[in-house]
Amino acid sequence: MKILITGVCGFVGSTLARALVEATPGVEITGIDSFIRPGSETNREPLERLGVRIVRGDIRHAAEFDALPRVDWVIDAAANPSVLAGVDGKMSSRDVVDHNLYGTVNMLEFCKAHRAGFILLSTSRVYSIPPLASLPVVVRDGAFSLDASAARPAGVTQEGLGESFSTAAPVSLYGATKLASEQLALEYGETFGFPVWINRCGVLAGAGQFGRADQGIFAYWINSWVRRRPLKYIGFDGHGHQVRDCLHPRDMLPLLFKQFAGGAGPRVVNIAGGAGQSMSLRQLSAWCANRFGPHEVASDPRPRAFDIPWMVLDASLARAAWNWAPATPLPVILEEIAIHAEANPSWLEISAPA
Repeated sequence: MKILITGVCGFVGSTLARALVEATPGVEITGIDSFIRPGSETNREPLERLGVRIVRGDIRHAAEFDALPRVDWVIDAAANPSVLAGVDGKMSSRDVVDHNLYGTVNMLEFCKAHRAGFILLSTSRVYSIPPLASLPVVVRDGAFSLDASAARPAGVTQEGLGESFSTAAPVSLYGATKLASEQLALEYGETFGFPVWINRCGVLAGAGQFGRADQGIFAYWINSWVRRRPLKYIGFDGHGHQVRDCLHPRDMLPLLFKQFAGGAGPRVVNIAGGAGQSMSLRQLSAWCANRFGPHEVASDPRPRAFDIPWMVLDASLARAAWNWAPATPLPVILEEIAIHAEANPSWLEISAPA
């Protein structure tokens, strides 16, 4: 089997590449990466030692795909994954669209030319922000939890947001580009006859994730705690009760193999840790204090753009259709990040320079 991974030297792309090589004898993996993400260069040599062919290229430019070999599958792990992209002054709105949407068009044209299957790693951020921001929540054990006595929007259960939850605007520029990419991918697949699967991911985390608060909160928090960097609970009540679920990227592998094999499963599924692998920042702080010792966390209750109190994806559709479930428990993921943080004291400077 021949696979192209875009964004191969990012955290998710490199994790999947390593896992595929280890699990699939004879697999040929080509990866394309622009290396504009701080820290991505650190993954290049280890992947090349495993036999992964790395091509420096920018998915925004269609010509970059001309030199790539024919493959059976394309896994899209390339995106600017920040919900603040295009509005925080670090990247223009046009750049967000160029990376996350027009880059997808170039991949789809490549799949069309080679009749390759396409797997898009999408995001929980395609779901509508207003109903998420107004979810009825209460505080239990240091974390927001859905208020069982209050009415909920359609598509929400105690297990999380299902695929039927609203995707109406606003969803952020990032979410809009990924949602548009989903629709285009499905249309390309139907029109030109190649398989397309959309996996909407919750928060992905593990050792080697780049230390950005807006893109890898678990890794950022643990790395900052180890180095006694300033930390702050932002928004809502200023106590860190916001909740996210967590999934290790390698846990996607069993699902990917089933998608490679084809079948009649749903084209769009949530892939996430779910309610059983969710945690608030306050709970993460308690874990860090137990693991590394105490560290003060400041409080700023002022709201932040696009923030929401509780984001947990319900992956029951993937479980029913594909018999898929997370395999790496949340404490194991946190410990993996902690060990990497202790072994790499300069990781924040490497992966998220000021």
